[in-house]
Amino acid sequence: MKFSEKKLCIFDLDSTLAESKSPLSVSMAQTLSQLLLHKKVAVISGGTFTQFQKQFLSGFTTDVHFENLYLLPVSGSRLYVYMNNEWLLEYAHDFTPEEKQKITDAFSEVFLKTNYEIPEEMYGELLEDRGSQITFSALGQEAPLEKKIMWDPDHKKREEMVHELKEIIPEFNIRIGGSTSIDVTGSGVDKATGIEAIQKYLRLNDTDVVFIGDALFPGGNDYPAIKTGVECIKVENPADTERLIQSWL
Repeated sequence: MKFSEKKLCIFDLDSTLAESKSPLSVSMAQTLSQLLLHKKVAVISGGTFTQFQKQFLSGFTTDVHFENLYLLPVSGSRLYVYMNNEWLLEYAHDFTPEEKQKITDAFSEVFLKTNYEIPEEMYGELLEDRGSQITFSALGQEAPLEKKIMWDPDHKKREEMVHELKEIIPEFNIRIGGSTSIDVTGSGVDKATGIEAIQKYLRLNDTDVVFIGDALFPGGNDYPAIKTGVECIKVENPADTERLIQSWL
């Protein structure tokens, strides 16, 4: 890849820039700060903007070129841009109350069909309303990383649940999220939607953009990026991503 030809670098967040629901490392923040001096950067993830603030933005110093940074929380169904020293919401594809209820009811039906048992110890909400996304988190969003990794390492539990959900509510976009999550957004709303939206916003062609993520496999939450036509690079973990960025710089 000719990095000099790229105008925008789009990154997944969990397991790409930071460990799942863990803060950005000091070294990664420094590396991204250097990248922002040269390129526009977008970050897209299933988390809310509040999660972005806690996990991502808090890792930077005040002397950062945020005007070159674009945030696409809730799987790209929202876009935040930095203007006049604050983050402004450009768009949001929010659910109606009826749609939220339909998704919640579908999960309840799937729990029965798959004999899913809610753990006695939860670390947050089982079903989280993110406005434009409903997210199932088997252990809660704040569960310790080691417990998350052990819960469904081969994705088999969630693949069964996703299959059942697609039978019940096929009009929605349903996919495996992070280590323990299933994300539900509106029809056609996924990371591809977010990538195409930021391209349009910045008036960029496919050849101007590169996407970096850890879950570019079929069924992974980064997989929709492939259909956009932008160049996609798979990484194994944040350390791998940091090495990649440093090689560009």
